[in-house]
Amino acid sequence: MKRVILRLSAAFVAVSAVGLSGCGYSTARPFRSDIQSIHVEMFHSKEFRRELEFRLSEAIVKRIEMDTPYRIATQRTADALLTGEVLSVENRSFGDDFDLDRPREIGSTVTVRFRLQDMRTGEILVERPRFVYQTSYIPPVGETFTQGMTRALDGMAEQIVETMESPW
Repeated sequence: MKRVILRLSAAFVAVSAVGLSGCGYSTARPFRSDIQSIHVEMFHSKEFRRELEFRLSEAIVKRIEMDTPYRIATQRTADALLTGEVLSVENRSFGDDFDLDRPREIGSTVTVRFRLQDMRTGEILVERPRFVYQTSYIPPVGETFTQGMTRALDGMAEQIVETMESPW
């Protein structure tokens, strides 16, 4: 009987040690540890619509502060620099409401280019010459272009920040 208790105790200790040591998995997002700070330069725009570049830059800063371990810094003190440009915003209507003479739904495609560069070494960490995000909004229920663009720019900012993650 004593041997059985001893074996069970040894098995319990072994299982506990394995359980406490972990298996190497993590729920933390894999951001680079060698970068502590980022400067987000105001995006430029080739688009006729005003303020999209300001709103996108602001959305990226908020997303970096919310989702990453990085802090926002001045260009002079930052470890990395994010620059970019809004290349185009295209709208397409899907289905017409003939009674109101308006589209039932409008799909918007936002295209940007951006680059994340290590300011200490000059190395390009991420570069996307054509980065596309699509969304839609529904005018008959009161959604406006501004609301559609807010959703698109927030989604674009989230995807840009996701590109800053280290490869697995």
